[in-house]
Amino acid sequence: MNILFLSLIGMTDSTSGWLYADLVQQFAKEGHAVFAVTPTNQIAECVQDSNAVKIIKVKNGQIQKTGRVKKLINLLTLERKAIKAVKKYAKGVKFDLIVNMCSNQCFAKTAAYFKKRDKAVNYLLLKDIFPQNAIDIGMLKTGGVMGFACRHFKSKEKKLYSNADFIGCISKANCDFLLKHNPWLDANKLTVVYNSIVPQNVALNEDGRMVMREKYGLPQDKKIFIYGGNLGKPQDIPFVIECVKSCKDIADAYFFIVGDGTEYGKLEQFVKEDNPKNLKVLKRLPKKDFDIMLAACDVGLIFLDYRFTIPNYPSRLLSYMQAGLPVLACTDPNSDVGKDIVEGGFGWQCQSNDAEKFVETVKTALISMQGKGEKAVKYLQEHFTVEKSYQTIMQAFDK
Repeated sequence: MNILFLSLIGMTDSTSGWLYADLVQQFAKEGHAVFAVTPTNQIAECVQDSNAVKIIKVKNGQIQKTGRVKKLINLLTLERKAIKAVKKYAKGVKFDLIVNMCSNQCFAKTAAYFKKRDKAVNYLLLKDIFPQNAIDIGMLKTGGVMGFACRHFKSKEKKLYSNADFIGCISKANCDFLLKHNPWLDANKLTVVYNSIVPQNVALNEDGRMVMREKYGLPQDKKIFIYGGNLGKPQDIPFVIECVKSCKDIADAYFFIVGDGTEYGKLEQFVKEDNPKNLKVLKRLPKKDFDIMLAACDVGLIFLDYRFTIPNYPSRLLSYMQAGLPVLACTDPNSDVGKDIVEGGFGWQCQSNDAEKFVETVKTALISMQGKGEKAVKYLQEHFTVEKSYQTIMQAFDK
């Protein structure tokens, strides 16, 4: 089959560690002709071959880690550019399946265009429930000038869902949320397709852990609680700072935050002004280095703003599990990621509006983490592999 993958996450190549790289490679491994479309703001529009995958890079403005207005403008212009680029670099190709790895509705028109042109099956992998996620944390307003953009995206959201033949949600709670707020949707076209990877062995022996800790300036005699990933509005960085402050008297706990985003400056300012003894902040690492460094830590952290009504399910969870780390999820009550972590036996959860409860949970983790890392690896292998995602998508296609 000829398959068109649409992803907002930039690719340098098809194996570079971006969220859906392993899934794209799985389709190529199964013998399909794969064309992956991604935006870029660093190079001119082009197409490149990478491990049996043709990557079509669409020249566009900054979408991530930028201001709201610029982000909205660049999202609105991307679809037209993507259609033009695919027609140019995949000339004469008739697509059988479109896999739209949706974030912010950015490829809705692109998917609709090629579905109609080629009579292709349109499979929507719904990573974000937008615009509600942006409304929840105040990035979009329902009134005033921003209200026009909000109403535009609400209208576009309905078209996105109605044009999809199948919708893969990243968790059960996401399926339930979608049906509750869109009762006109056919429940039979919804299923769970978790974020997925090909698990790698990144384990370190004790000497390796000591070397990695020394490399990144981490204490050898403490348990390292690490957060890695986006540092933006969804993580509620002021609350993260409050949690770190509240844990200052826990002698055995040390926090390591690695990432970048629109709110990184708040962490940087906190470190500069308060000089906390239980925190190190590092601005970003290449994914390969990050995955290895994780194995020198002890507990992975997830933070989600308490105001969310949509059930986020962060992909960073997979990196923690791959490294054999138990996970502490500090989230809103609507996300089911904490529920899965607790039921899977590989971590703890608390709600992200109570710093004192976070302190209690950290103390609990310090005395109950034994064996949970092994359960994390097992849960990853049972639920979050690309083989399972591939099979789920192909089962729908074969109906």
